[in-house]
Amino acid sequence: MTVILLKKAQLRLEEIVEYYQRLGYGKRGRKIRAAILKKALLLKEHPNLGGIEEKLAELGLGHRSSVAGDYKIIYRIEGQYVLVTDVFDTRQDPEKL
Repeated sequence: MTVILLKKAQLRLEEIVEYYQRLGYGKRGRKIRAAILKKALLLKEHPNLGGIEEKLAELGLGHRSSVAGDYKIIYRIEGQYVLVTDVFDTRQDPEKL
């Protein structure tokens, strides 16, 4: 399978890094991004690693999520592709998902 980060997920990763840079913890932001990407790449070999994302079940697209630290990697499987659609900070209100 091929893992593809969609634009929204890419933007979220950039936002995470920028947030920590503004706080003066740029290295921490880069480490978090690396950990999220590492976990996302595991989906290449193990696409069913994460469970069904109940908050998005109503969309009917089969969204799943896998956790990396304080972040949920939201993805769905389409054919031979794992599409990472979003990265969500689990410390936020779950209704924002």
